Amino acid sequence: MAGVDRFNGEFDEVLAAAQRGAPRAFERIWTALAPVVTGYLRTQGSKEPDDLTSEVFVAVLRNIGRFAGTEAGFRSWVFTIAHRRLLDERRSLGRRPVFADIAEAADLPAGDDVEAAAERLQRTAWVREMCDGLSPDQRDVLLLRLLGRLTIEEVAAAVGKTPVAVKALQRRGFRAIGRTLAYEEVPL
Repeated sequence: MAGVDRFNGEFDEVLAAAQRGAPRAFERIWTALAPVVTGYLRTQGSKEPDDLTSEVFVAVLRNIGRFAGTEAGFRSWVFTIAHRRLLDERRSLGRRPVFADIAEAADLPAGDDVEAAAERLQRTAWVREMCDGLSPDQRDVLLLRLLGRLTIEEVAAAVGKTPVAVKALQRRGFRAIGRTLAYEEVPL
């Protein structure tokens, strides 16, 4: 799967500047990768995807001086951190259930574009529904491949599986989604 150039061919310069502590470089990294990391976390069912994204980038910025590699390697590194933070969140929630306070929900501000927000929620719900038909391992693999644009080897390193296992999970995941779409009579 081909990577996406999110730095307009300037990744090496942005990385070097970030490693020197340049705020504009950190901003560029955030702007390039935070939306896809948040999308990955949201699709994975994170309870607080925006907060978790912030934690991911705090870890990235704290450890950026140790990173050496290409843009694809950097993206893989960021998504590995995101995946591990997601697993930490799941373990934490398993130890202490979170109860929503209805009063808090009533106080949330409405977005300016209600129609766009409703469409976004509908699309997110549809993707989550598709993901619910997958095993957790299949879901992890497909989302890291599709949203993170990671290679088979990068996904294998992130989830702690062999490349052969990742390929098999990907294949079974796509087949499961294909069966669901065929059952819903969605044209491919």
